[in-house]
Amino acid sequence: MESLIRSVYGRADAEYVIKKSRFIATVCEVKSEDEASAFIDEVKKKYWDARHNCSAYQVGPDGRFQRSSDDGEPAGTAGRPILEVLKKQGLTNTAIVVTRYFGGIKLGASGLIRAYSHTAALGLEAADIAVYTPFTILTATVAYPLVSTMERFVPDHGGTITDRQFAADVTFTMEVPQSDSDAFAASLTDTTSGRVTCQKTGTLVKPVVCGS
Repeated sequence: MESLIRSVYGRADAEYVIKKSRFIATVCEVKSEDEASAFIDEVKKKYWDARHNCSAYQVGPDGRFQRSSDDGEPAGTAGRPILEVLKKQGLTNTAIVVTRYFGGIKLGASGLIRAYSHTAALGLEAADIAVYTPFTILTATVAYPLVSTMERFVPDHGGTITDRQFAADVTFTMEVPQSDSDAFAASLTDTTSGRVTCQKTGTLVKPVVCGS
């Protein structure tokens, strides 16, 4: 089974100041290398007057597409440390730009690595994290006396009702995490003494946001 994609959700930013240098992390969810490049260019335009806009991203399952840039800082002191933060946290489809306004005091190579790593980590701490999870789409047609049972059962067992069609009976459309769908359907049938059975009508993958 292909590993789930875990990424930031939306955007976030954070700041860190050390020895008068101001570091600003801007993080963003991206779905492709083109999106990552466009985001990096956007941040560079926003902070056009900064000394450096260093960046890194991972895109695709298992972060198979990676890139980092020191943007004028000594080689290996900025882009690579930012990328390592992404790797350590297991995030893909995520881009980070760490902007530096130089404060006049040099930090040295080790100081730069710590500053860029720390600022990137602060940016991720400020972001919501989403796990892109496979869901099974189920439908069930029930008699009206069972509607209230359905309304209680579905959310109580980890599902979401996405549609209701009212006719002679009521047809519910539900989304349930794929890993739980078989148990969900069996439990629903058991709870209703066999009066309700589910049909699998499709699958989808959507983000489940779990906070920072």
